[in-house]
Amino acid sequence: MSDIRPAALNAADRLGVEPVGRLLLRFSLPAITGMIVQALYNVVDRIWVGRGVNEVALGGLSLVMPLMTITMAFAMLFGVGSANLISMRLGQGKRQDAEKALNHCFFLLLGSGIVLMVLQLAFLDPLLSLLGAQEGSVSLIYARSYYRIILYGQIFAMLGFGFSHCTRAQGFPTITMTGMFIGAGLNMILDPILIFGFGWGVEGAAWATIISQLVSAVWLLAFSFGKKAVIRLELNRFKPSAAMVAQIMAFGSAQFLLQFIMSGVQLLVNMSAGWYAAETLGVANGGDIALSGMNILGSISMMIFMPVFGINQGAQPILGYNYGAKRYDRVLRAYLLAIAAATAICVTGFAVAELFPDALIRLFAPQGSPQLLSFAPRAMRIALICMPLAGFQVVSSNLFVVTGRPRMSIFLTTLRQCIAFIPCLLIFGRLWGLWGLVIAQPVADGFAIILTAVFIGFEMRKLRAQSRPGAA
Repeated sequence: MSDIRPAALNAADRLGVEPVGRLLLRFSLPAITGMIVQALYNVVDRIWVGRGVNEVALGGLSLVMPLMTITMAFAMLFGVGSANLISMRLGQGKRQDAEKALNHCFFLLLGSGIVLMVLQLAFLDPLLSLLGAQEGSVSLIYARSYYRIILYGQIFAMLGFGFSHCTRAQGFPTITMTGMFIGAGLNMILDPILIFGFGWGVEGAAWATIISQLVSAVWLLAFSFGKKAVIRLELNRFKPSAAMVAQIMAFGSAQFLLQFIMSGVQLLVNMSAGWYAAETLGVANGGDIALSGMNILGSISMMIFMPVFGINQGAQPILGYNYGAKRYDRVLRAYLLAIAAATAICVTGFAVAELFPDALIRLFAPQGSPQLLSFAPRAMRIALICMPLAGFQVVSSNLFVVTGRPRMSIFLTTLRQCIAFIPCLLIFGRLWGLWGLVIAQPVADGFAIILTAVFIGFEMRKLRAQSRPGAA
């Protein structure tokens, strides 16, 4: 096991000592900032592409989202799974096991990243043909130009994302935040240079993204090799363990499944938009316009949800450490504070989207077609109706991972995006066409929120009982 300096030990041990509110603030603010910065990789690309190319190019970026989401699913499986395991083992005082998890995380991300890159490059055209574009769609041309380059840097995105979680789990949220700031800041600088200055269009956006992700990954890996880390990345001591891989996958399975299902749902939405959009919007290229509108709506939703995910990530080390240390009263306090913070963010995002939808759409498409500028603002107002309570559902789903009930977490995380959403999508699409696709989201959100509230009520009673003095 590596030598651990006292200052490094305190970074993890403070999770069980400092006031929960102070810890949540200290961990969540960098995580929120980091997640917003992470979201800017995609959102800034879309803003510059919409302004520097055209609105149809936005539809091309929307087409490849299912493939990019699958890649992120594997990054979450190994990155989030390792981070959850690390924080719990640190709480139990098993630092050697935590270090083993970190080393396994590196090789799992590296190996899966290489395999995914090679397979997708080898079968790129067949994959793109399955993405749901209409025959003769111009969006498909933009999609291929963009994603072919993204694949070259896919492994950097996976390593950076995975190690951002592992670094935070050790008690260093500001290191993670700094790495994300470096990457996203560089991306924002390179986007206009490569898109406008070099005239590379969507390819310029792709190159800006992968260069930025490389720099961010190097920053996080350098910290993991350094002496300031609680647990260090020491590749020469790595010994593959099937048991360790199984534990990592168990802890990351909920997020992996959610991302994988989201990929399928994104594909279904793209295909459905192609089926219904031309008739609903009254133009031949309605499918491309609908894809662009859905892309913009997804970007705005992402900017609201990313701070909520940041709160989730900020709370995770606190929840995991204290649950491992059997300090259930602190687990309960951290959960309730996380719910309050997530709800405040969702309410604020909802208010902005409902009050200023036209301004938000024009941020991406200032010269958008009349069909886009008519469809997208109204769609946004409908789709985000249940947003004020969405933070509760996200944070509550994550709690079951920490308390050792990953199956329940999987069920709740897939409820909103799959179990409830897909039937609504299919039924409402047949009834109301393109508008049915928009209505499906708030209906599924409402159902997921209600069912999550029922299950979390039982979990709260259990935690309260365990937190009483003298409880086993």
